Amino acid sequence: MSSDRQSGFTLVELMIAIAVLAVLLGLALPSFQASMRSNRVATTSNEILASLSLARTEAIRGLGAAGVCPSADGLNCVSTTDWAGGWTVWREDRGAGGVVRTVVRYIQPKQRMAVTGPEAGVQFTTQGRSDTGAEQFDVAPSDTDTPARCVTVSTTGQSRVNQGGCA
Repeated sequence: MSSDRQSGFTLVELMIAIAVLAVLLGLALPSFQASMRSNRVATTSNEILASLSLARTEAIRGLGAAGVCPSADGLNCVSTTDWAGGWTVWREDRGAGGVVRTVVRYIQPKQRMAVTGPEAGVQFTTQGRSDTGAEQFDVAPSDTDTPARCVTVSTTGQSRVNQGGCA
C-alpha cells in the first residue's frame, strides 16, 4: 500500500511562523539599534584615543613635534571643530631641507557620528606634553545625544575616555 501524503508545513502553519517572527523582530530591532549606536560611539572614541597615543609616541621619539588635526582629505589640516570629517596623525621630520610634516595615519570620516574637538588640533612636544594645553573631544551619535563619551587630553599629554559628554 503506497501513501501519497507529503510531509511539510501547511500554509496556515507557515503564516503563523512568519507572524511570530515578525513580532519578535519588531521587539528586538529597537534594542539592536541602541546597541549599534553605542558600539559606534565606543569605536570612534577608541580611534581618537589611539590617534592621540600614536601622535604622542611619534613626538617622544625625538624627531620633532607631532600631533592630530581635523582633515577631510588626509593630507592637509583644516581649521574646524567638526572632526567627524576625518583626521590625520602627523609628525615633523627635521632634515637638511628644514622641517617637513609627514602624515603618519589618516582616519576616514565617521558616518552618523558627531565628533567635536579643538579647532587647531592637538600638538605634542618631544617630551610628550600637550603643546596646545588641555583639550577635549566630545563624541556622540548624530541622531541623539546619548550615549556620549568625552576624550580628554591633559597638559602632560595623557589621554583618557570618560562616559558621558564633555561638561
